[in-house]
Amino acid sequence: MRISGATSQKSVSLGLVLLILIVLSALPLYASMYAVILLTAILMYVVITVSWALFSGPTGYISLASAAFFGVGIYTSALLGRSLPLPAVIGIAGLASFMMALLVGAVTLRLRGMYFAVFTFGLVELIKRLLLWWEMTVTRTRGRFVIIVDNDTIYYAMLSICVVTLLTAYLVRRSKFGLALQSIGEDEEAAAHTGINVTALKIVTFSISAVFIGAVGAIIATRWTYIDPYIAFNALVSFMPVLMAIFGGMGQFYGPILGAAVFAYLEEVLITRFPYHYMLLFGIILIVAISYLPNGLVGLVQKWREAGLAREHADT
Repeated sequence: MRISGATSQKSVSLGLVLLILIVLSALPLYASMYAVILLTAILMYVVITVSWALFSGPTGYISLASAAFFGVGIYTSALLGRSLPLPAVIGIAGLASFMMALLVGAVTLRLRGMYFAVFTFGLVELIKRLLLWWEMTVTRTRGRFVIIVDNDTIYYAMLSICVVTLLTAYLVRRSKFGLALQSIGEDEEAAAHTGINVTALKIVTFSISAVFIGAVGAIIATRWTYIDPYIAFNALVSFMPVLMAIFGGMGQFYGPILGAAVFAYLEEVLITRFPYHYMLLFGIILIVAISYLPNGLVGLVQKWREAGLAREHADT
């Protein structure tokens, strides 16, 4: 009976996922342009947050380098967008982010705790300042113009990257690779003693997570007419996935997804209605969430589920 119930639950979950994918695939056919643009932004944050959680969630290493990989993707699109097709630009952006993460990971992933977080955040500022210096002193121009792509193409590209990101994160989480990452987060020294090459595993996972962030950077750049180092390497992109993952809760696979979707929608609503106070309101929401939802939205969902099961048992 338990096996049958588990199989039935998996079938329902798979059917729900397919239904959501069909609805999202057909969205531009029936929804307004505003809805398409809004969902594109939500999908972008889902990709960045899930990519961040792919590495930082199980290992406990807080990476603040998301803005660096995102900016690399944006500048790749600005440099190559006029000479190459969009899929090629996205692929090169992902590869460039992977190579940067590989180099950074090889240098920094021997550090632990706050040292790694500070170094990765410093990387964002370093790239931003070096690029700004290069543009102002060598090219004598600040920023670049980006080729514009229609919103439907951007949406479908973002949706495709999101599906690949979620599938990768799901497979990693359920594999021996994911168990090894989890063991690193629980006790890195013990994991090393069991024969796991913890440094190589951290570097590879960190690099894989950077691919998707760079890819969405290349896609989203085509929505903007102009970019410069301050726009491309915005430090907020490094902090947002951390906040979204905490807000959603990292105890379950769907936690970062839920946190990114809700948080991105709140950002849009607050910016639209309270353009001068939305950061203050964001801070209040985060304080309340951390104080009363220590396990994020996932913890709240689990409490509701447990309460429902308790009522069913009480009725029987």
